[in-house]
Amino acid sequence: MPRYDDIYELAQNLNGAGLRVGVVMARFNLDICEGLLSSCTAELKKLGVAPSDITIATVPGALEIPLVLQTMAQSGTFDALVALGAVIRGETYHFEVVSNDSCRAVMEVQLDTGIPVANGILTCENDDQALARMQQKGADCAQAAVEMANLLRALTE
Repeated sequence: MPRYDDIYELAQNLNGAGLRVGVVMARFNLDICEGLLSSCTAELKKLGVAPSDITIATVPGALEIPLVLQTMAQSGTFDALVALGAVIRGETYHFEVVSNDSCRAVMEVQLDTGIPVANGILTCENDDQALARMQQKGADCAQAAVEMANLLRALTE
């Protein structure tokens, strides 16, 4: 841990070895969600998370993600969780409802349970925006999940 004049900084730790990560993926906009999942799981493995320590659950859509995240968090099995989905703007107010409520509920899961959740639910204007973001977002979520699990572990040791 670096030391700066008696101030300690907890360094970023992206070592996923030994971490158990749960991933919840929506099946709505499946091509985009599978792209998010592929990128996320590849990055988790690259960071050292064993494939046997990655559990994937799929749900119909973004609004169903938080309940499964909550169940996983409460199980005591996982060090970190990842939410993956894609909400694409349509012609009705439904986009705002799904985007806002899924985000709020994902945040509530991590605050209520103390298990970090990386939010990879894309909220885009169109399919092209989602396709352009899915690979990077999936990898970013894997990194955030590993970093936060390690940070929380370091803070409680």
